[in-house]
Amino acid sequence: MSTEQHAHEQPEQSRYFDERRHRMVQHQLRNRGIADERVLQAMLAVPREEFVADSVRDYAYDDCPLPIGFGQTISQPYTVAFQCEALRLKGDEHVLEIGTGSGYAAAVLSHLAKEVYTVERIPGLAAQAGKTVKRLGYSNVYIFTANGTLGLPDHGPFNGIVVTAGGAALPKPFLEQLATGGRIVIPLGDYLYGQEMYRFTKLAEELKVENLGCFAFVPLIGRYGWDGPTAEQ
Repeated sequence: MSTEQHAHEQPEQSRYFDERRHRMVQHQLRNRGIADERVLQAMLAVPREEFVADSVRDYAYDDCPLPIGFGQTISQPYTVAFQCEALRLKGDEHVLEIGTGSGYAAAVLSHLAKEVYTVERIPGLAAQAGKTVKRLGYSNVYIFTANGTLGLPDHGPFNGIVVTAGGAALPKPFLEQLATGGRIVIPLGDYLYGQEMYRFTKLAEELKVENLGCFAFVPLIGRYGWDGPTAEQ
């Protein structure tokens, strides 16, 4: 391919994905109830095609999860937007994400919060996400390889914590690392048959609990996950 041909095709490809991203925001998000304009604009700003393998780039804006390697998937756009909206971010928050995956959700959160700390248990996936996030210039995203169910105690307290895997119960470290007034958004329930999304809000003297509906996630792995000693406590 000549340089001239390449220069001509790159803008065409960019327009193709831009058009699909706009359709995704309108049909998959706005039409299904996502109403926070900051979230919608963040979803418009982040190129999801950059967070998936070349072999599935054409499906980047379909309403479905996609493989990202290491036996993991990137969540469908609606799920990412739903969790981001449920956090009710204003822009000055420090947020913790459990389950970096491809880095896509962290990139969306980077438009909504001051700082995003994200934890991935699979080293190769964390490294892959780190390269993508750096290449795209998301300078307020910090990726760690660790047991996500332990949170990041050295970097809290957090104003928001979002979990991208289904847990058996709310891990105790998340509550300990949540600032007063902060929110945790996490799917809980039987990982074989789907979960229900919960929002926990830490008030001065109580914990407010809201059930936000049914979803399906991969199981939360770690000390406070399905495979840990505290799973049935």
